[in-house]
Amino acid sequence: MVRVPRRVLMTADTIGGVWTYALELSAALAAFDVEVALATMGRPLNASQRAEAEALRNLQIFESSYKLEWMEDPWADVDAAGDWLRSLESRLEPDIVHLNGYAHGALPWKAPVLVVGHSCVASWWKAVKGGPLPESWITYRNAVRLGLAAADCVVAPSHAMLAALIEHYGLVPNGRVIPNARDPRAFAPVVKEPFILTAGRLWDAAKNISGLESVAMRLPWPVLVAGEEHHPNGRSSANIRTVVPLGYLSSGEMALRLGAASIYALPARYEPFGLSVLEAALSGCALILGDIDSLRENWDGAAVFVDPEDSEALVGAATKLIHQRRRREDLGAAALHRGRSFAPECMGKAYFSLYQQMANDTRPAHQHSSEVQPCDS
Repeated sequence: MVRVPRRVLMTADTIGGVWTYALELSAALAAFDVEVALATMGRPLNASQRAEAEALRNLQIFESSYKLEWMEDPWADVDAAGDWLRSLESRLEPDIVHLNGYAHGALPWKAPVLVVGHSCVASWWKAVKGGPLPESWITYRNAVRLGLAAADCVVAPSHAMLAALIEHYGLVPNGRVIPNARDPRAFAPVVKEPFILTAGRLWDAAKNISGLESVAMRLPWPVLVAGEEHHPNGRSSANIRTVVPLGYLSSGEMALRLGAASIYALPARYEPFGLSVLEAALSGCALILGDIDSLRENWDGAAVFVDPEDSEALVGAATKLIHQRRRREDLGAAALHRGRSFAPECMGKAYFSLYQQMANDTRPAHQHSSEVQPCDS
């Protein structure tokens, strides 16, 4: 008898893009009559996040504030969160456990376990700092390796991220790529205004907001930055002087800014997928992106790419687009067309198909591959 997965226990942190991914996927899974129990960690939901969650009929939130595995001295919290998650599994009896983190993959789950690798400290460190992860991170590295090895399947949102997991932690079980998605109905180009927009946590050097800060005074248009200024560990970001900080924006507020932005710039050093880039594309923005494998993978032919460390290239690319309206509009149209290919229906279908395979154990255990989940819709 074929088992049809109807309930998924999923984890999500409330700090970064995993929250957006989890809600988008939950909404897409409603078409397959899948109920999602979303266990949140990191910090309490804010008002806009709570409203987003309450709007989904197939989503139930279980909230906590346990530290995430990449935070400072998190391991007592990680262990406590593991006990909490296993109690939720015992209570809810899900068909699949879908972890958007690594360490808890090594727990003795009853249901099949999917681990999704959205990013990791080792690949972040290599891209941003250069070289291998320091020995001070050995506990983290071992926890990630064990969690990946114990999973029944590992998914990454791009080939670049899957390759990074293999490079830093060894072969992964049943590895495959399922791209992220955003609902295009939430974003729309409006009358474009003369400004450049970027988004990201200002304290994260991977986003390279400092690269835009260093050249903003040389550009004819202002540069606006949406994102939190303070690190979850309490540290402040670098001083922001030449760009216009917008602070944290809700999804609706961000969509309005993107709709009006003529150019979206993200000269990132590290970006395993780039949900903000997808949102900008769906808003018809011309894209200026860091020339890294993951962004090339998704946006080659629909964006201008610059070396993240080359400020002159960034100035030149932005200035050229500012002065060449036709080129800017053509790039915005190309980005919009490409962005619509990252459809929630495709993502939902791919994950539901994977859940079915896992629930029915139709694949050999711990087969190592880098398969892309197809979308036929």
